[in-house]
Amino acid sequence: MSSAVGPVRRARGAQPSSAWLPGSLVWRVTLLCGAVVLVQISIVSETPIFGVSADLTPLLVAFVGLLCGCTIGAITGFCVGLAIDLTLMQTLGLTSLTFTVIGYWAGRFREVRDPQAALTPLLVGAIAAGCAMIGYSVIEFSLGVDAPVSYELVREIVLGVLVDTILALPLWAFVRRCLVGGLAQDPRRRRRRAYTTGGLSPLSRTRGSDR
Repeated sequence: MSSAVGPVRRARGAQPSSAWLPGSLVWRVTLLCGAVVLVQISIVSETPIFGVSADLTPLLVAFVGLLCGCTIGAITGFCVGLAIDLTLMQTLGLTSLTFTVIGYWAGRFREVRDPQAALTPLLVGAIAAGCAMIGYSVIEFSLGVDAPVSYELVREIVLGVLVDTILALPLWAFVRRCLVGGLAQDPRRRRRRAYTTGGLSPLSRTRGSDR
């Protein structure tokens, strides 16, 4: 009887406390996005830096995609963009389309390249900010909205990307801290961590068993 109870106890104890729960991740992303959108609309957009207003929302969408993958990134981009359009009474769907592309791209970048460099959030944030500003302007122009292309617009885009890049690393640390408890551990990173900490690769194990 003790032999039967032993495996059960080991099986129960083997479950990690940070096991991935889809519901937990959904709630984390939802609350995080709601908080950041609220702060962006009520505080950040009203506080100009270098003459332009920072925009945390494309950075948020890109970082969620970078952490959670392309599907959650695209859904987050659509929902955040829709919330921005409805709240600011902008042309409905412009921000949603732009942010959906940003979230999907960041997620695919994570899934294909699996970036590990410390400056990856800085690069992803700069690209996301630039794509958000340029993409919104291009879509407005395509729809015939009166948005003249001028030196002032180019200056605003360049300074906006610069300001968002400065804020990318602090926001990345905050987003990662909020979501890391609900994320599934990437098997590739788990294997890489085992190799770098002295674990044996499958090839080494096969050689050892042959001996």
